[in-house]
Amino acid sequence: MSTGLLLRYWMPVAVYAGLIFYSSSQSRPSPPALWLLVHLGDKTIHAIEYGILGILCYRAFYYAAGTAASRMAWLLAIAASVGYGITDEIHQVFVPARDPNGWDLLADGIGAAVAASCWHWLKV
Repeated sequence: MSTGLLLRYWMPVAVYAGLIFYSSSQSRPSPPALWLLVHLGDKTIHAIEYGILGILCYRAFYYAAGTAASRMAWLLAIAASVGYGITDEIHQVFVPARDPNGWDLLADGIGAAVAASCWHWLKV
């Protein structure tokens, strides 16, 4: 795999996953995050957050992971996003004032599946 493909498609996945990890490491949400939580709701935020991850993973698998992965990009994107969601919920066990929640994981999976499906259908 060329360095260009790695940077263009996999770096956004890694950076975004890092942002999710950072936000999950916070015991209390920042004022902008709190505003979003109040106005959109926790599960909607989870779905949006993991929908973006699903799209980024889809792009990476489709364009920069080889022919076999490209054919299964939709499924791999959802599996990778849900897998990361599982690790995020486990991570929250170790963060003060946070706890794992299966409903959050369900929202993560739904968001990733809907977004990856839309991206697959649009072939953007």
